[in-house]
Amino acid sequence: MYYMGVDVGSVSTDIVLIDENLNIVEDLYLRTKGKPINVIQQGFKILKDKYSDHMIKAVGVTGSGRNVSSFLIGADAVKNEITAHAVAALYENKSVQTIIEIGGQDSKIIILRNGIVTDFAMNTVCAAGTGSFLDRQAERLDIPIENFGNFALKSNTPVRIAGRCAVFAESDMIHKQQLGYSQSDIIRGLCEALVRNYLNNVAKGKEIKGPIFFQGGVASNTGIRKAFENILKEKLIIPKNHKVMGSIGAALIAKETLEKNHKKTSFRGFSIADSTFVSKSFECTGCSNNCEVVKILDNDTLVGCFGDRCGKWSNHNATNKNYPCA
Repeated sequence: MYYMGVDVGSVSTDIVLIDENLNIVEDLYLRTKGKPINVIQQGFKILKDKYSDHMIKAVGVTGSGRNVSSFLIGADAVKNEITAHAVAALYENKSVQTIIEIGGQDSKIIILRNGIVTDFAMNTVCAAGTGSFLDRQAERLDIPIENFGNFALKSNTPVRIAGRCAVFAESDMIHKQQLGYSQSDIIRGLCEALVRNYLNNVAKGKEIKGPIFFQGGVASNTGIRKAFENILKEKLIIPKNHKVMGSIGAALIAKETLEKNHKKTSFRGFSIADSTFVSKSFECTGCSNNCEVVKILDNDTLVGCFGDRCGKWSNHNATNKNYPCA
């Protein structure tokens, strides 16, 4: 029996399976590419040849696309990224006090004390410091993103790059290239600039105490990690499965939810990999909010609705004959 965790983000969609002993038996890291439904189906096509529906005991979802994926998959637990990342980190180390998480499109800091989240902050406005920005710069410099951080470590005299804005940072990098600075010095300067951006914006006013976990795809970048350690004067812990910590947390939450409620899983099965899903929207006129409600259909069969503020549409089971969305 396995517990599934799904983290649907703007850049990647991560799916993990953990067994009864909480060991990871499967992990998929897939590019979302703006098509969360398609990428979930892609992941399930990979899994359905290895696992059967009855082997999945519970499913948890998180990430920016958690509402869509919860209806699609039939989730037993739906949690935000803050909770999911905190649960996964605490499972690894009960003493963790700070989580630095940098993903493809956003970054966040989570402050924990005595195993409880006491504060957090997110940056979803500026792209500077996120994985997508680093991907863009690696592509522009014709350097594989896997080697980007290693270039930074070769530098002895980093160049100061303006990192408060993604546009300014890129312009400043081009200017420094034109002045003849080496790629290593420019890349190290960029890493340090992006870390300053994070600490001065996302982590502003937060008390960063160790142990510090560094999670998310950007944790693979040794240049960013080294820049954090130099400024914070503290060693960062990078979990073995740092890229999929959100989905691990979702799986752990699903396990806890199932054990607490003693209910049968709502998992819809791996067959959704072959379904044809269509999203349609309408405006609810039930109140002055005029919410745009999205309906998800599976071969003309209603799966569920989301997007309303009051729960009139989303807080019902689509199998209910009185479901207002039907």
